[in-house]
Amino acid sequence: YKLGVNQMPLQPAYHELDDFIEAQLAAHQEVFASRGIVATYEVDPLSPLGFFDRELVASVLANCINNAIRYARQSLLISVGDEAGGLVLSINDDGDGYPVEMIERQADYVQGINHSSGSTGLGLYFAGRIAALHQRNGVEGRTRISNGGPLGGGVFSLCLP
Repeated sequence: YKLGVNQMPLQPAYHELDDFIEAQLAAHQEVFASRGIVATYEVDPLSPLGFFDRELVASVLANCINNAIRYARQSLLISVGDEAGGLVLSINDDGDGYPVEMIERQADYVQGINHSSGSTGLGLYFAGRIAALHQRNGVEGRTRISNGGPLGGGVFSLCLP
């Protein structure tokens, strides 16, 4: 609703990525500890700053971290780097990864309720909409999901121009 009536206006600013990621991980520290998950992060030293809406991107990362916690065995990694001149924030876990059909249908953000997992696809939908709000030189932000990555499990990436 808020996206539809523009009650989520974009308010981008420059942010130090180390501080931003540390704050996201700190908000989940108790859950990491209770589940025995070691959460770490890596920020590309050549990309220490990001230009984005802190609250909107934090909401995407919080949702993705919560999902990764559900599937991670013992490790979670947030990696931040540069791709084609844009900022890429990735949440990596060491779980079984995304189902193949979910990766194949990732452009269909709302994929329907998966009764075995309880997934509605709404998290991906909102992440995609928030990513698209971030634009530069006619290029919109986007999301992608894949498997593999540095921990071998699921990888959610938020790509911002």
